[in-house]
Amino acid sequence: MADDATWHEFASREELAEALASAAADVLQAAIERRGTALLAVSGGTTPGRFLAALSRQDIEWGRVTVTLVDERFVPEDSPRSNARLVRENLLQDKAAVARFAGLFSDANTVEDAADRAGERLSHLPLPLDAAILGMGTDGHTASFFPDAGNLKSLLDRFAETIVAPVHAASGGEPRLTLTLARIVEAGFVALHIEGAEKHRVLEAASGAEAHLPVRAVLDRARQPVQVFWAP
Repeated sequence: MADDATWHEFASREELAEALASAAADVLQAAIERRGTALLAVSGGTTPGRFLAALSRQDIEWGRVTVTLVDERFVPEDSPRSNARLVRENLLQDKAAVARFAGLFSDANTVEDAADRAGERLSHLPLPLDAAILGMGTDGHTASFFPDAGNLKSLLDRFAETIVAPVHAASGGEPRLTLTLARIVEAGFVALHIEGAEKHRVLEAASGAEAHLPVRAVLDRARQPVQVFWAP
């Protein structure tokens, strides 16, 4: 398993978005040619919109692609804070409009019930993931592996069989749904999309004195070196 990362640095966030979109598209098309389908998981938040839009314009067989989420807030899909909404408005457009989308949210009574439902839905997809595109917060969280999550140890269990888990963390705001580390690191291609000097410093620190940060678990346990795409 990989214990390091390969860095790709760009002069602008626009260049980063185009390069990451091209790399992800190559991985997805290769999966389609190999087994007829491809499975992609993307992150939400404020960073990936430009990348998602660039990916939507890539010339691949989108009708054979299923898109899911690395993590999701336990909010309806029409909420401005919904990662599903971000994906629908930025990725499932243009050439990618014909892709299938498998979200994590459901109108369940609790986030625990929603996680169970999402895990059941995703169990019918062609796992493992072909590509997982992650973000990272300035606290070193990625996916919804928040440092203050009460179940962080189980979320980061490399051998967990759970596909989707609930997360309660004060720093995360509302409850979350997240793919477990075990599902993310088995992806054939894992990329970490970060922007800005502060996140660059955080990721560098995760290799040193701050090696306990959750993002470090992804770097250590991915099948192949994590591909870090960074721009100022």
